[in-house]
Amino acid sequence: MRLLFFMLSMAWAMVMAGAAGPAFAQKFPQKPIRLLTSAAGGGTDFAARLIAQGLATSFGMQVVVDNRPSGLVIGEIVARAAPDGYTMFLNGSAFWLQPFLHANMPYDPVKDFSPLIMATNSPNILVVNASVPVSSVKELIAAAKAKPGELNYGSSSTGTPTHLGAELFKSMTGVNIVRVSYKGNGPAINALISGEIQLMFANAAAVTVHVKSGRLRALAVASSEPTSLAPGLPTMAAAGLPGYESSSTYGIFGPARMPRALVGLLNREMVEVLSKSEVKERLFRAGMEPVASTPEQLAATIKSDMAHMGKVIRDAGIRPEF
Repeated sequence: MRLLFFMLSMAWAMVMAGAAGPAFAQKFPQKPIRLLTSAAGGGTDFAARLIAQGLATSFGMQVVVDNRPSGLVIGEIVARAAPDGYTMFLNGSAFWLQPFLHANMPYDPVKDFSPLIMATNSPNILVVNASVPVSSVKELIAAAKAKPGELNYGSSSTGTPTHLGAELFKSMTGVNIVRVSYKGNGPAINALISGEIQLMFANAAAVTVHVKSGRLRALAVASSEPTSLAPGLPTMAAAGLPGYESSSTYGIFGPARMPRALVGLLNREMVEVLSKSEVKERLFRAGMEPVASTPEQLAATIKSDMAHMGKVIRDAGIRPEF
């Protein structure tokens, strides 16, 4: 009899827990939401503010964008936050690739967070200085192999898409091109225009104007499919490097153990924001494509990217900058 009573009690508890999830989500939010992201002025900040504005309108509650200079600091804050949906962050692939660069991490990018949505994607474009005598990916590879160590590529900090995009290119082609690191994409692009470096895997929005002016030459876009962000450009795969992809992917995360109903609610609201035509247009002008994935799709992307790019980082012996 006691066993039967226990089993009935457990079953009732599970039913009530299932009912509590949607009820909890329906009461959300009751106070301002905080969305952390990196320093003001960059792509993550732009995407975060656009999404925060949309969520604030749909929820009827303030969504505050909290800029921090370090992704490690952001991750640590959110990992320790209550899993109640009031603390989230938006960051790119550098966030989940940090364990391959730092031995002592203050958090686990998989275990300590709840993936909510892959918000946007911005493919890199392979561009060269106009004086470099190549007009295709195959010609660039041939030129780099003919003069190993003589071509320089620019990138921002270690572990960013501009850096790892070039390292992936080296890994897949066997070329010897030399990295020159800059404090941000802007200085690297300026160095490319001036001829200080010869090539770069750069964000589409940042280099399109220079390609149109003739100061830079675009060879290919690093997305899996052709994109309207770079009309007329072949993909790296179509240009002779099958399987090559490199982009800036921005995801939104909350702390681990968030209720499933709350994750679903936040995902639906963010998808709604990213589906609005005015949001799509503003993202497009900034060189981003809205993705609006499910939480499961973001988790799968992270798992795949960590396996693929983690190997590139290990094989290249990449270490963090100090």
